[in-house]
Amino acid sequence: MIKKIVFITGTRADYGKIKSLIDELEGDPKYEVYIFVTGMHLQKKYGYTYEEIASKNYSNLYTFINTKNESSMDITLASTIDGFSSYIKNVVNPDLIIVHGDRLEALACAIVGSFNNILVAHIEGGELSGTIDESIRHSISKLSHVHFVTSGKAKKRLLQLGENSKNIHIIGSPDIDLMISKNLPSLKDSIKRYQLPFNNYSLLLYHPVTSEIDKLSFHIQEIVQAINLSEENYIVIYPNNDSGSDLIINSFKKNFKTNSKIKIFPSLRFEHFLTLLKNSNFIIGNSSAGICEAPFYGIPTVNIGSRQNNRSSNKQIINVDHKKDKILKAIDQAKNLQIKKIIDFGSGGSSKKFVKVLNSGKVWSVNIQKFFNDLN
Repeated sequence: MIKKIVFITGTRADYGKIKSLIDELEGDPKYEVYIFVTGMHLQKKYGYTYEEIASKNYSNLYTFINTKNESSMDITLASTIDGFSSYIKNVVNPDLIIVHGDRLEALACAIVGSFNNILVAHIEGGELSGTIDESIRHSISKLSHVHFVTSGKAKKRLLQLGENSKNIHIIGSPDIDLMISKNLPSLKDSIKRYQLPFNNYSLLLYHPVTSEIDKLSFHIQEIVQAINLSEENYIVIYPNNDSGSDLIINSFKKNFKTNSKIKIFPSLRFEHFLTLLKNSNFIIGNSSAGICEAPFYGIPTVNIGSRQNNRSSNKQIINVDHKKDKILKAIDQAKNLQIKKIIDFGSGGSSKKFVKVLNSGKVWSVNIQKFFNDLN
């Protein structure tokens, strides 16, 4: 019997994580693949990244606008629950719902799945961070029946949460499949596509931390001053659409508009982002790309603030707080840092491992009713 599988994507980041998995299943006669597209993908302010997904000509795409401007997270969560509930009841009755990471869209869809007795699989559970995102991620794991994790450490954390070891599968980070692909665009192509006036540059990607929103104005002021004073070339990418993103975007526009060394983009296509990251001098900000992807390429990271706290023990990541002078010092350090390629989140082949688990039948025999498993 053909299994119907729904993937959820609400951000450019989670699409990059699940893209290789979707591509592996699309066209497989054993599965019908559906993609529920929502969140910042459908906002012009963030580059309307739905177009990137649509360009792949997937068989079953569905869009749902879950937020307008900067709605509070609880309101957006409720809206997504309502929209996804309607989708699974009126459009497709899935055998499996696949969510990724720690975003509220994933939490909403995991709630809908578990409340409607539908199997939910969670990609990259068991990771840590320093924000509300960590609580969301662990909540999703508790609502999910099957787990595809990056490492043994992540598996151990899920076991501590009471999850069944038989339902936890280590596959690594799925985006590494794309990172090592021979089909990535060349640096020349990426520079041409985005009309970059330089080929020697670094990346800035900074997201709001919702639990520190009262400090955001000071934090972003210190960052933009440090960036301007560093006199380096930068590709600056808009943050995600959490509360506080408008403040960051407006600060970027105001403080960088006369700096010819800086180019600002709402978004970059994921493969082009990987090419630009791979060839950059360093990445600065608080994006998980500085924790996961950059070290894999051997690119230095200046990690600012608490957003990625506890995510990695990699000593080659330079951690600083929101002080202009400390950020400048870290930038100088990053420019001269020689680091080795770090493999903390797998080395590729995630999509093959993922499909192997699906084909084995292990997923389809998992009990819908979950039980807490005490550690021995």
